[in-house]
Amino acid sequence: MSRYKIFPALPSAGQGVIITGMKLIRLLLMMLGLLALAFGTVRAQSTVPQAVVLKADGAIEPAMEDYIRRGLKTADEQGATLVIIELNTLGGLVRSALNIDLAVRNSRVPVIFYVTPRGGMAGSAGALITLSGHASAMTPETIIGAASPIGEGGAELDPTAKAKAMEAILAEVRALTERRSPEARQLAIDMVEKARAVTATEALKAGLVDFIANDTDDLLRQLDGFTVSMPDGEHVLHTANMQTNPLPMSPIEQALLILTDSSVVFILGAFGLLLLWIEISSPGGWVAGFVGIVCLSLSAYGLGYINVNWFGLVFIVTALVLFLLDVQAPTHGALTAAGVGSFIVGALVLFNSPGTPQFQRVPVPLIVGVGIVFGLVFFVMMLFALRVQHAPIRMGAETLAHQTGTAKSWSGEAGQVQVDSELWSAESAPGSDPIGKGDEVEVVEVKGLRLKVKKK
Repeated sequence: MSRYKIFPALPSAGQGVIITGMKLIRLLLMMLGLLALAFGTVRAQSTVPQAVVLKADGAIEPAMEDYIRRGLKTADEQGATLVIIELNTLGGLVRSALNIDLAVRNSRVPVIFYVTPRGGMAGSAGALITLSGHASAMTPETIIGAASPIGEGGAELDPTAKAKAMEAILAEVRALTERRSPEARQLAIDMVEKARAVTATEALKAGLVDFIANDTDDLLRQLDGFTVSMPDGEHVLHTANMQTNPLPMSPIEQALLILTDSSVVFILGAFGLLLLWIEISSPGGWVAGFVGIVCLSLSAYGLGYINVNWFGLVFIVTALVLFLLDVQAPTHGALTAAGVGSFIVGALVLFNSPGTPQFQRVPVPLIVGVGIVFGLVFFVMMLFALRVQHAPIRMGAETLAHQTGTAKSWSGEAGQVQVDSELWSAESAPGSDPIGKGDEVEVVEVKGLRLKVKKK
């Protein structure tokens, strides 16, 4: 039997350090696991399906085209799973519509066109871009169609140009409706060939659109499980509990869209002409001329994107000439009245010629109202011109007659008097009371550089 007792082994200092280090590692791993779990939860919350919502309310013009392109790019960069374009338009430029069609068909994010609100329309070029969507929907009481092409100047195209435009648009329509029913394709063709327009119910019945939805939430409910054809194949949409992310137009896009409104173009042009005419009539300042040129430049930008009949400018220039003649050689308003009539006719020809789309026409009351304002401005200017012509002479010694002054020095029948802050040589007028220094006198007559005065 050994004389040594066996005791439980105690850890050495090095072993204690090892054990403590292992516990620390386990603690760190546990903390990392909790952080990973928390990060995963946050990530799961941030990956809730997102739908970018664009509001395309207005004419299909370059500004609208840029807005939709930006929306598609933003949706792709943000990883959105859907783009909804809320559309309400009476039409616009075919080239802008075709560019939007191209962008939508090559989008990596499904695009849904939704014609809204109630009473809204996807007209003309708007009908074309609606067909390009991977799915389409309409609010009750909306319409779609009337997509026949017209000329840039608002007039009917010549037969050859019309045939080319018609065939190009029809080919685009046939390509966009390949996945739809024969009835839907024929309806789309009739929209181009016969300018046909239909209601939301009629479009859904023909298969031209996929849904009728009361609002965006209703549309998302109906889209859940719907299959769309994308460039890389078919995709099933999962829109349950999808969050919407509105993407409004930028201030620049809004400004450019406003500048293509016919009424705004007309007002800017009329105001610019008025200011420029004022600057030419009374040169010397610069504010009126500068603001006038800016207004005309902005108006010219809008004129480049709307259908106008340039012959109307002949009447507008004639009106300005008549206004100028009435100011220079007043005819008691006859030429001004003729100018108002010429201005109104010119504006109507410029903006409201036959063939101009309804949404690009300027309201007749607005044209008449601006014409009357023009007439009143030039009539007032004519009155001032008449007043100046009949006003007495306000320059030279002749203006001193019957004015009063003070005798600054006087001796006998002659002396010096101050009249209207000027010192004049003077003599007593026949029948005048004796004049002394400091007396108040009245000018009776002007003879060369000498005044005849009498004591008051």
